[in-house]
Amino acid sequence: MSNTGKIAKAFVSGKAFIPFITCGDPDLETTAAVVRAAAQNGADLIELGIPFSDPTAEGPVIQGANIRALSAGATTDKIFDLVRELRCDVVVPMVFMTYANVVFSYGAELFISTCKEIGIDGLILPDLPFEEKEEFLPLCHQYGVDLISLIAPTSENRISMIAREAEGFIYIVSSLGVTGMRSEIKTDLASIVEVVRQNTDIPCAIGFGISTPEQARKMAALSDGAIVGSAIIRLLEQHGKDAPKYVGEYVKSMKDALSQC
Repeated sequence: MSNTGKIAKAFVSGKAFIPFITCGDPDLETTAAVVRAAAQNGADLIELGIPFSDPTAEGPVIQGANIRALSAGATTDKIFDLVRELRCDVVVPMVFMTYANVVFSYGAELFISTCKEIGIDGLILPDLPFEEKEEFLPLCHQYGVDLISLIAPTSENRISMIAREAEGFIYIVSSLGVTGMRSEIKTDLASIVEVVRQNTDIPCAIGFGISTPEQARKMAALSDGAIVGSAIIRLLEQHGKDAPKYVGEYVKSMKDALSQC
């Protein structure tokens, strides 16, 4: 039984707002408070980043968060414990976003079975090519953890193939390059979403480069939701241990903007 049903719940009551938080930046206690603040202020699904020393898809803001988290001693085991504790009261779907190397080095079966045990609903591995997902897919199916596919502007003729086999939700990458706040997004996302819609009824959300309520509204009008990482990480960078309050306010403003779609 896949967790698609659980993740689908994030998209049932209108457009979904999906914040991304790097675990352990500046420390795991702050991460716990930020996750709770996000959930209380309308986050529909939360992406938790497991820090990695070489995060290929990330721009300078999230790279900085990875470095701060690793320097502060964040490990995969500590993050598993954090999620166990969060699941005492946080009910929204949560997914891990990390790198194939993190899963490999931990031991794929142990990693994925632990995800199930602690209540993680899905896994996003931006450096895992579609053609190589068989490396993890059988284990994800065995333990009911959705392996979430990414579709980028360069996916072109592979979009329909990726969409047909997708689980949970589809992460549509808005722009080429790395994560980070952008003043405008020029990709023809409407045509990508159209191909996705023709091939699956699984929801899709757009991420990379979204930071303002106006951008989020525009992206969610095209898709089923908006994903925001760098703007939230920047609040953590600015406010450190005091960030939960600011992240809560930011999530609320973004969710309010999506409610107008």
